Amino acid sequence: MNSKEYMTQTEQNLLHTYNRFQIVLEKGDGVYLYDTDGNKYLDFASGIGVMSLGYGNTEYKEALKNQIDKLTHVSNLFYSTTVNSAAARLKKASKMDRVFFTNSGTEAIEGAIKTAKKYAYTLSGGNTDHEIIAMNKSFHGRSLGALSVTGNDHYREPFEGLIPGIKFADFNDIDSVNALVNEKTCAIILEPLQGEGGIYLASEEFMAGLKKLQQEKNILLIFDEVQCGIGRTGKMFTYQYFDIMPDIICCAKGIGNGVPVGAFAMREKVAEKSLVPGDHGTTYGGNPFVCAAVDKVLEIFERDDMLSKINETAEYFEKELDKLVLEFDVIKERRGKGLMQGLELSISPGDVIKDAMANGLIVISAEGNVLRMLPPLVIDKNNVDEMIGILRKTFEKF
Repeated sequence: MNSKEYMTQTEQNLLHTYNRFQIVLEKGDGVYLYDTDGNKYLDFASGIGVMSLGYGNTEYKEALKNQIDKLTHVSNLFYSTTVNSAAARLKKASKMDRVFFTNSGTEAIEGAIKTAKKYAYTLSGGNTDHEIIAMNKSFHGRSLGALSVTGNDHYREPFEGLIPGIKFADFNDIDSVNALVNEKTCAIILEPLQGEGGIYLASEEFMAGLKKLQQEKNILLIFDEVQCGIGRTGKMFTYQYFDIMPDIICCAKGIGNGVPVGAFAMREKVAEKSLVPGDHGTTYGGNPFVCAAVDKVLEIFERDDMLSKINETAEYFEKELDKLVLEFDVIKERRGKGLMQGLELSISPGDVIKDAMANGLIVISAEGNVLRMLPPLVIDKNNVDEMIGILRKTFEKF
């Protein structure tokens, strides 16, 4: 079957909820992807920030193959060996105390929202009239709960009638947050580095203001690090660049390197006054197979000191992108941290993405005419040079 036939049959068989790129990917190797026509692509999207270790990591594959031979699922009515190890590693990386594994980032957000509400319910003696402050330009997922705290009308409007008691402040504007705080406020949710919303990093001043609210008002801070966590910005979690500690943190994507897994983790003070047996659950979340993946990913991060390598490459990456900004008028600015970067363009990024793909480079977009780059965390300077070379040829056409 040729690629056109694959695409035609796929569109006939699947619900049309994606505008897919017109290639059919067949395999990956390292930081490269290959389509069914034999074309090779340097991948600077990594499945939207998922493939931390790239494609075909031998040690990772062996861990999953070995686990398949042992056990893939038993339900959370039983203990299993890999879930303990994975949870312990995630606790250490996140600095949290308790972990709940989910199937996705969206489910992690759902769990975090429920945790915050149950915590407020417990402390108030059964009051259910609580509010959560979220951020404009944020993205937290596509379930009804996650949409409720997503600050983008484009995603929310068709599904309104969402969770009540959600208010939206402006990211990096602490005054706009303070203006919404009242006696009903139980939590504030945000991405320390906004992804879909256009690659915006939280400021020191903003985080300091949130910390003050956390300490003075006993308002829980929920950090969504589904995209910006797990080493992507040069620390295991982006919040670790700031003098602040979240009460609940959500992660997914890079934590499993391709298997469907997420997690939300919390401090002990939240755990002991929130979810209890019967409040929350999942059939597949935290099964032995996905936890083997998490365990291996985090083991490799720690053992191989991946953060040092990420930071070394990221410094070079940022400098080379800054050169492009100076070279081409169509690029307005660079934003981002580590290996999560965006170039804001004066034109729609669609044609840039299409041309780059035709020349063997995969990049994606974000809100606000932003060209977004989320490469595997194992890229090196040679990969950066190759990417820059392709983008330079592309921008010369605009």
